[in-house]
This record gives sequence, C-alpha cells and structure tokens, in this order.
Amino acid sequence: MTDETSDDGFTVGYKKPPQHSRFQPGRSGNPRGKQKGVRNLGSDVKRTLEVPVRLNEQGRARRVSTQEAALLRLREKALKGDARSLDQLLELAKIFNNGAAVESVGDEALAAEDQAILDAYAEEVRSRPPSAIAAGRR
Repeated sequence: MTDETSDDGFTVGYKKPPQHSRFQPGRSGNPRGKQKGVRNLGSDVKRTLEVPVRLNEQGRARRVSTQEAALLRLREKALKGDARSLDQLLELAKIFNNGAAVESVGDEALAAEDQAILDAYAEEVRSRPPSAIAAGRR
C-alpha cells in the first residue's frame, strides 16, 4: 500500500487517515459515553442472592433468600456425609461464627481445642468408606 498525498498536503495511508476525518478538537472520541444503569458483577451477585425462593421445610412452604437456601442445601449435604460440603460448611463456620469471640481473641478465630475437634471430625468423615457415608453409618 502506498502513501498518497491529499489535497491539503498531508500524507494519507496506513495509520495516517485524511486530515478531515481525524479526531476534531473539542469533540469526544466516545460521544455516547458509558451507558447509565449498567451494573457490575458484585451488585448482580448481591441482587441475585437477595431474591426470595420458596422452600418446603417439614411440609410447610417458606420463603427465604437464595443465599439462605444455598446455605441450607449445603448443610443438608454436609449432614448426609458429603465430605466436600462438610469442609465448606466448616470453613464458613470458622470465618463467620463467633463474631464476638473473634473480636476479643484477636487473630485466633477458634480456640485451639475447638479447632482440633473440628479437624478430627472432618478427618473422620473423609476416612469413611463411601458405602458407610451413603448408609449414614459410622
């Protein structure tokens, strides 16, 4: 591709558009700008977790948030012996339980004894054979 010279003396070619079509002073390169009302992922996640859903709990219909329903499902799976669900539930309990204790103790979220008990239980559940977990036996 060869460069050509336009009528006003400027070279026109690759990466050299004609002078009249270049950005004009005082005119935005993005005239429409950012669309109003466009949400980010964080606000979409928050809004999605707040949406109520219907649950049947002990034969009664109940409306709870999506977040609470997900936590209840995680609890059910952990109680049935699903090791991965149990790990996630224990991790959430470590992070969010004992809010007052975390503030008073400082860096230690759980007492060493409590942590040892939780670790021992998690290891016991992981070491069970799959058939015992499905049957709910020890």
